[in-house]
Amino acid sequence: MRRREFLALLGAAAASSLATRAQQPMPVIGYLSVGSPETDNIPGRLVAFRRGISETGYVEGQNVAIEYRWAEGEYDRLPALAADLVHRPVSLIVAQNAPAAFAAKAATSTIPIVFDSGIDPVQSGLVASLSRPGGNITGVALLTVELMGKRLELLHELLPRAAVVTLLVNPGNPVTESESKSLQEAAGSLGLRTHELRAGSPSEIEAAFETLAGLRADALVVSVDTLFTSQREQIVALAARHAVPAIYGWRLFPAAGGLISYGSDIADSYRQLGVYTAKILKGAKPADLPVQHVVKLDLVINLRTAKALGLTIPPLILARADEVIE
Repeated sequence: MRRREFLALLGAAAASSLATRAQQPMPVIGYLSVGSPETDNIPGRLVAFRRGISETGYVEGQNVAIEYRWAEGEYDRLPALAADLVHRPVSLIVAQNAPAAFAAKAATSTIPIVFDSGIDPVQSGLVASLSRPGGNITGVALLTVELMGKRLELLHELLPRAAVVTLLVNPGNPVTESESKSLQEAAGSLGLRTHELRAGSPSEIEAAFETLAGLRADALVVSVDTLFTSQREQIVALAARHAVPAIYGWRLFPAAGGLISYGSDIADSYRQLGVYTAKILKGAKPADLPVQHVVKLDLVINLRTAKALGLTIPPLILARADEVIE
């Protein structure tokens, strides 16, 4: 073969290879959330998730696409949204919380699922074990429910004379029962009485605080819920109006004027979620990726709010705080 013919063949082969790669479809991530773009963007979830996938070279809009499905706080919409992603179809489904993960798991046994869960993924039945999840699902565990008792302990340490504590929950959230049980167990060991207030809308949040006033509660624990995150300014304002010390799960609340928060680092969990998503897109099997625990926990205290409530934060609590807002 002549040199000119050989070079022509090489050029044709290279062009064919480039054309083939250009024709290959871009992988599509299905993002299933019980929230909305507002609730998932403000806590930094999506920014951290995109940072996680970028660590392995994926950039949204360049070499990977993301299809978003938002339930807008309506948990009963999740199954239909999950089914829609399966029929799309997508390469992988990212489930924003445990209810979204269960909806995705019910919709497909073949498309990989990566979840972010606030409840124990083994006890709840999401995975077979933490080290070997099995099936098509793995993810990150925030241990939100397990921290309910710790939040109550912090309130008790801050308010040692408190006798009655209320828990604000969203009845539409499937995790509510686990959160209530965890809090009641902790309250029993501390000798505290508890009342549960339920709210599934902004107007019901307002009514719940009116009920709280009648109970003469000494403190309030606000459960981790998408509705409450989106209505954090309303909740913080109501807690101030009724002069009730409250503890929350995310830093967003003391940043908005709430008293104190204790919970997992959202950004850290979603970065890990992105890393796992990228690994699976590159060929890793969910069954072989151990469920990750988020070990970074943040204690945030708003001293201005404490002063407005006439509270003095014990030095031991201040010393443990990761952030103090003054």
